[in-house]
Amino acid sequence: MALLSDDQISAALTDLPGWTREGDSLRRAVTFGTFLDGIDAVRRIAEHAESVDHHPDIDIRWRTVTFVLSTHSAGGITDKDLALARAIDSQAGH
Repeated sequence: MALLSDDQISAALTDLPGWTREGDSLRRAVTFGTFLDGIDAVRRIAEHAESVDHHPDIDIRWRTVTFVLSTHSAGGITDKDLALARAIDSQAGH
């Protein structure tokens, strides 16, 4: 999987509200109504991630869940990360 260029990443982020680039990763924090809403979303996202064999880093802090995406085997951001960001947005309901 080829790394995306800076221009490709910047262009993609215009269609991914809430996502930011931090070095070689994409990051988004989502605040849910309750702790269990966040846990339910994490479960849905984990099932999707497992099905596509591409796993985000996930940090859970009460009602806020932070997702960090990077294709470690490629050394940065690839199309797999953009696809997973879109899936996270869909599964998180935001």
